Amino acid sequence: PYRRLVEENERRGRDQPELELLDTGVFDGNRYFDVFVEYAKADADDYLIRIEAFNRGPETAELDLLPTVWFRNTWSWDWNAFKPTIEAGPDGDGFRTILTSGERYGKRRLMCEGQPQLLFTENETNVRRMWGLSRSGFFKDAFHNHLIGGKQDAVNPEGKGTKAAAWRHVTIAPGDSHVFRLRFHPDDGGERSFADFDKIFSDRKSEADAFYAELIPETLSGDAKNVMRQALGGLLWSKQYYHYVVRRWLSGDPAQPPPPQEREHGRNSAWGHIYNADVLSMPDKWEYPWYAAWDLAFHMLPLSLVDAGLAKHQLMLMLREWYMHPNGQLPAYEWAFGDANPPVHAWACWRVFKMEQRRCGKGDYKFLERVFQKLLLNFTWWVNRKDAEGRNVFEGGFLGLDNIGCFDRSSPPPTGGHIEQADGTGWMGMYCLAMLALAIELACKDSAYEDMASKFWEHFLYIAHAINSHGPNEVGMWDEQDGFFYDVLQLPDGSRMPMKTRPIVGLIPLFAVGTLEPDILDKLPGFHRRLKWFIANRPDLTANIACMETPGEGRRRLLSIANPDQLRRILAVLLDENEFLSPHGIRSVSRLHKDHPFSFHVDGTDYSVDYEPGDSKTTLFGGNSNWRGPVWFPINYLLVESLQRFHHYLGDEYQVECPTGSGRMMNLWQVAEELSHRLSGLFLRDQNGRRPVHGDEPRYRDDPHWKDLVLFYECFHGDNGRGVGASHQTGWTALTAKLMQQNGT
Repeated sequence: PYRRLVEENERRGRDQPELELLDTGVFDGNRYFDVFVEYAKADADDYLIRIEAFNRGPETAELDLLPTVWFRNTWSWDWNAFKPTIEAGPDGDGFRTILTSGERYGKRRLMCEGQPQLLFTENETNVRRMWGLSRSGFFKDAFHNHLIGGKQDAVNPEGKGTKAAAWRHVTIAPGDSHVFRLRFHPDDGGERSFADFDKIFSDRKSEADAFYAELIPETLSGDAKNVMRQALGGLLWSKQYYHYVVRRWLSGDPAQPPPPQEREHGRNSAWGHIYNADVLSMPDKWEYPWYAAWDLAFHMLPLSLVDAGLAKHQLMLMLREWYMHPNGQLPAYEWAFGDANPPVHAWACWRVFKMEQRRCGKGDYKFLERVFQKLLLNFTWWVNRKDAEGRNVFEGGFLGLDNIGCFDRSSPPPTGGHIEQADGTGWMGMYCLAMLALAIELACKDSAYEDMASKFWEHFLYIAHAINSHGPNEVGMWDEQDGFFYDVLQLPDGSRMPMKTRPIVGLIPLFAVGTLEPDILDKLPGFHRRLKWFIANRPDLTANIACMETPGEGRRRLLSIANPDQLRRILAVLLDENEFLSPHGIRSVSRLHKDHPFSFHVDGTDYSVDYEPGDSKTTLFGGNSNWRGPVWFPINYLLVESLQRFHHYLGDEYQVECPTGSGRMMNLWQVAEELSHRLSGLFLRDQNGRRPVHGDEPRYRDDPHWKDLVLFYECFHGDNGRGVGASHQTGWTALTAKLMQQNGT
């Protein structure tokens, strides 16, 4: 069916849905094999592999299984590079052996139960097929050519190479399965067999069950427990070794043709310091290995539930000198390190610290100090590079939201000038408060950090003042008539025009919210004195923001871009089911634009934003992502946290209608719970057994072999919750596990 997928999707336009594998009919009549590959460790470096293939169809069918071992091809880079070997080893009682020998890895054995036929080739590109070169040899597609093409000479008859497979041809009756067992371990002279194989698998499974039973709230339903475990398991599975040396990529490999000269001045050419050679948390397993700094930051919250040490290591890694640019910028993602991702790293560091502190009873202050020093460099980069006029109003470009605007925000607007972004400014307000929280936590241990706490508190006031203020020399992103934050287009003549679209960029200022506990002010007298002086002497900066002088619930003080009156007006829009609130979370663009698209006319060209709840219909920013209507998990998660922090100050008496117009009054904690339940509901079976994420596909509702398997998509249809984009985005969508763990229902 794959040729049909390619040809049909090339033919279809953006106004038609993508043809999916299920649409081809290949699964009709259940004529397919279900293959499960499981791993268990007997020791740190001793892997047991169990492959079980089920025939789900009505007739006996044949299957070829080829578990494969290979060396990554690095020997083709350099004339003098070491080339490893794989060859057949001595057979044992009931198994055949493949031996591997590599400079870095030592000798290893792959034991293959039974008597599979061993196939060998080289992990080399087929230059005959790719470029028409008349070169002999054994290539990486040899096993396919041998089995499918019938080319006996495609594999190496000498039984050696850099890639090998254990080929087993099996016939499986309908409803039956076949099990193929393997063991991969160091060739250290020790005796290993398959005698203890089943016991080791059973022990590891019991240990995993016990681990998750302690982690997953007992109050969750069986279905929710299954979803939470799959979310965390998928996140763990998406760890991957990532190797990218930019200087080597720019100059080319000695044993390969030289790269084009334009590479020296193309993408990533300013990032020659990058030397990535680490295991990273990847957003997903599709396309090719890649990472994104802001994706990874969100991954770390659910990952911290299962491995706080790894979560801290990943956050620190992005701040190390072989990742962070010498000027302080974090690398955005593989294809353009110089783009600006939303600055969420400080928030993620703070949340991972607090989660571990709450769970273990003590905090890792060494981690906090290490990240704080590096985050100062990154914060300074933002202030110096993304505040065009030094007025605490920030740009940032697309800021991870791809095609959300009228035009590509990574490029100068077609009008000239620049966009003063509500999201960029909101993100920086959030960054200030995260750094303030880190500084206060550290100041409680070391008073030297009190000065940094004062610095970030005051910087936050400047940002909050700038986004809210109006006047001849002010920006004023807050629209009092509409009760919403808008981007402002600054034109070359100095005039400013609000971009009155309703995307989530106008909600992001809500993320800039925090509280100060009364006991903290008592512990930090220097910070407290500076705070009181600033309130008394700079009323011009505090007049338009949430009042710092009025204690709230628990005598707390509020730090927020939006004051309680502004918050109420924004929530009336956010919680309106005809605008942002969908059955499964907050849409990325208001549904208002379905009937009232925003249009902008420049030099004979119309630019517009309308409501696109599913797949993107625009080619803007490559057209491979859509922020014009779908529900995106990370933004929704931050909204949940922000509402909880507002409730922490405002208490139960501050209530809003949820949904707007329903007459149902809720406090903000209840609103956060409502939003959490809608988000978790994407993955949970309803009364008809349907999971919204799977749309109307009956197999996921009725088939016992499909219905408990959950896909964690990149984003979700703004009206019905159907999964959109990459179907295994087990990165930030794994945040559903954190919501379930937090709510316990």
